[in-house]
Amino acid sequence: MSIRVEKVSKIYGTQKALKEVSFEVQKGEIVGFLGPNGAGKSTLMKILTGYIPQTMGIAKICDLDIRENSLETRRKIGYLPEHNPLYLDMYVIEYLEFVANIYGVNLNYIDEMIEKTGLIKEQHKLISSLSKGYRQRVGIAQALIHDPEVLILDEPTTGLDPNQLVEIRSLIKEIGKEKTVMLSTHIMQEVEAICDRVIIINKGQIVANQTIGELQKSTGNRKLITVEFGKKISKKELLNIENVLEAVELGRNQYQIFSDSKFDLRPALFEFAVDNKLTVLQMNIEEQKLENIFRNLTK
Repeated sequence: MSIRVEKVSKIYGTQKALKEVSFEVQKGEIVGFLGPNGAGKSTLMKILTGYIPQTMGIAKICDLDIRENSLETRRKIGYLPEHNPLYLDMYVIEYLEFVANIYGVNLNYIDEMIEKTGLIKEQHKLISSLSKGYRQRVGIAQALIHDPEVLILDEPTTGLDPNQLVEIRSLIKEIGKEKTVMLSTHIMQEVEAICDRVIIINKGQIVANQTIGELQKSTGNRKLITVEFGKKISKKELLNIENVLEAVELGRNQYQIFSDSKFDLRPALFEFAVDNKLTVLQMNIEEQKLENIFRNLTK
């Protein structure tokens, strides 16, 4: 077992940031760790990486208790925090040699790591001159430099442009073939693209721990219709339609409307449009997307 968390709680004064959180991550899995701001994601990641201790519970990395084997477990973890802490006045290769020396790693391994993270052309540049995407690559390289068994990434693609997003996602997916990867992100497309499983935390508690397919099946009792009218209407009007459970305004006169899966809302929506002299520009029945599932679980 690469990561094992048993009833872990973290209390700051009167605030309970984590409440008896439990889950496991198998070797070779890429797991997305999701939750709204303040849900406890970064707190748990800091506990797993040995930055802060838990108040209660047990956390293990590769079957080693983090509290009892602090240094040994840190050697098995590669960590990229949300705010990538780089020495901007150092050259890329100089910085990686510095990190390698801290871990006591053979410097010959640096060339392999530079190639794996796509930094060959940038290795002799100052870190301060690199784009955000290449700085993230340097951050991932330093997290991998000691060949850890577990990689923990906190918002690894924040602030990247679309091309950089694709590159970093491909890199993480490639790394996941050999390592256990746990990543925190707010980007649902990222999770759908690269993760084997999703753990969702809300208000310090785990509210979902399933594959994306399992999540979609477990919420399959709700049908989703996206409709666009010719003019703006209020959510309240939509909620007055029989069998409508929820309505979400998307903008540009578009709305997501949820109902129980056994009801077909389309006739009622067309009738509503006729009664209110509305033009229906488009109407689509959609699968439950991870974004909608996340929103429903973290209200």
